[in-house]
Amino acid sequence: MYLSQFLLLAAVLFCIGIYGVLARRNAVLVLMSIELMLNAVNINLVAFGAFRRNVVGQVFALFVIAIAAAEVGVGLAIVLLIYRNRASIGLDEVDLMKG
Repeated sequence: MYLSQFLLLAAVLFCIGIYGVLARRNAVLVLMSIELMLNAVNINLVAFGAFRRNVVGQVFALFVIAIAAAEVGVGLAIVLLIYRNRASIGLDEVDLMKG
């Protein structure tokens, strides 16, 4: 397979993730869209690492996966707190939680 095919796949996944972040009102779907964008970055890192025949891209991809796992933990904790206080996980009502 060619490098351009992986880059095209990553670009499509990243664009779908951007659309999901901008168009969704549900907090869980926004978190899933962010994960999709991070996976697109991982595809790019691994593809360029394989293209240059070194493991640096794979090492960076592992770091991104670790950061994504931490982001999921913190994000889901925030979503659960919002649901407990508002009985909804819509992002329209998050600004009501000031103070």
